[in-house]
Amino acid sequence: MRINAACRLNDMKYSQFIHGLTLAGIELDRKVLADMAVKQPEAFAAVATQVKDALSKNQTATAH
Repeated sequence: MRINAACRLNDMKYSQFIHGLTLAGIELDRKVLADMAVKQPEAFAAVATQVKDALSKNQTATAH
């Protein structure tokens, strides 16, 4: 629930976020992500930005 709430604050759905983590090569488990969401929202936002970039690149690559 904490990760989902943090995803929503960063304009993402939870499923998009989890998929984007894989695309970005970020290996953080859910416990760490939940902790970041509560205690380090700036760090979570930075991860979310990397995830968005990876999703964007993937979408561009599959469109061509």
